[in-house]
Amino acid sequence: MDFRFTPAQDAFRAEVRDFLSTLPPTRSAEEEQYLGAHDKDFSKRVAERGWIGQAWPREFGGQEMGFIERAIYTEEMITACAPVSYHFISERQMGPTLMRHGTDEQKQLIRKIASADMAICIGMSEPEAGSDLANVATRAVIDGDDYILNGQKIWTSHAQHSDMIMVVCRTNPDVPKHKGISLLLVDLKSPGISIRPLINMIGVHGFNEIFFDDVRVPRKNLLGRENEGWYILAENLDFERGGIERLVTTAKLHQELIEFMKTAPELPGGRKDALRHEIAEREIEFQVGWLLSYRVAWQFAQGLVPNYEASMSKVYGTEWTQRLARTGMHVVGAYGLMATPEQRELRRKIEDAYVNTLSHTLAGGTSEVQRNIISTRGLGLPR
Repeated sequence: MDFRFTPAQDAFRAEVRDFLSTLPPTRSAEEEQYLGAHDKDFSKRVAERGWIGQAWPREFGGQEMGFIERAIYTEEMITACAPVSYHFISERQMGPTLMRHGTDEQKQLIRKIASADMAICIGMSEPEAGSDLANVATRAVIDGDDYILNGQKIWTSHAQHSDMIMVVCRTNPDVPKHKGISLLLVDLKSPGISIRPLINMIGVHGFNEIFFDDVRVPRKNLLGRENEGWYILAENLDFERGGIERLVTTAKLHQELIEFMKTAPELPGGRKDALRHEIAEREIEFQVGWLLSYRVAWQFAQGLVPNYEASMSKVYGTEWTQRLARTGMHVVGAYGLMATPEQRELRRKIEDAYVNTLSHTLAGGTSEVQRNIISTRGLGLPR
């Protein structure tokens, strides 16, 4: 592949940056976290430019711009801490999944995603089904023209702002666990659904716990074939894991550390040089992760669905955010409280990142799961 951008792609990046320059100059603590804050009005502004689902066919509200352009757009949005959470998961995962596996009626939802009129979250994890996702216990039982849904989901991102949820549920308990799973599209306003906020360690409400109590779901809301949801789900996770956002969520903090070290006072024993070298290592690693992310975007552009390549990008990018946060804490340890208000704000961002990035190697599949995928599907090693 050629990693050079075309003149048109460079122009598109400049257009996105110009658009983002209209954002307020300061951000809340929530907006500096992964996927930014909720702002449906901002999503509407993005939609008006045709940037939600920009790589999708025009029949689904897309612009057929290509996946490299989408990676550019995502990189710039996340680096700028844009408040994209209303549409982001729907765009990244649900649009492509509906395009590939939805019925004609279900595909009508794609245009609503592209216009920022609908957000669909994803109900995967449960208290006993985290890394072992196939262990889901949420049950859907047929009753006439409906499924009756009972169970619990946890760590559901942005459910409090969403209109619909794709629920991973068990429809056949009498077969091996990977073979009895189905996917249901469920209106979150349905009777019997309750959403409880889960607040993370820095006080941000991004996750939720959802309870389903005899929720009626029309059988026409089944996504794909009954009991074959696992295969669609695996593909959906590839769309999630391959995105550049896994890497660039702390890119702005990285640049602020670089700028701080340019004027930071000298330290005894050559400690400033040691910190400068450590930050330089993070920069080299960032460039490697950036290339891995754009490799995945290129594969999408070729009509492929990267699997182990997406896992490579995910595990490398998320572990880089943790290494960067540790480097930032080394800077905090060396320079203490820091002097100016700007420096104290940088310290706060470093401390928040140190706590918040702990979850990056868990969400979307743990690093251990990713390494298993890389070793078996990428390297062909035995289980």
